[in-house]
Amino acid sequence: MATKKYTVTLPEELAEEIRKEVGPGAFSAYVTRAIERQREHDRLGELVEWLEEEHGPVTEEEMAVAEAERREIERWFAEREGGSAARHRPAA
Repeated sequence: MATKKYTVTLPEELAEEIRKEVGPGAFSAYVTRAIERQREHDRLGELVEWLEEEHGPVTEEEMAVAEAERREIERWFAEREGGSAARHRPAA
């Protein structure tokens, strides 16, 4: 991918904190990844708005079901990473 240099103003404390963590050579890559994540977040927000226009807002019941599924998936991955003998796939 082609690159181009831009001037961006950042809070000094934040920029120096990041530079210390990633090193001066990785600063631009870090900022690039942060911008990419923000763009993904923005696009997901647009998708949610569109889906809610098409299908209505998510109900509390649907949120509870999704949260239960998320917790089950996290448990499954934790067991898998921990080498648990009781490995199982999350319920569908």
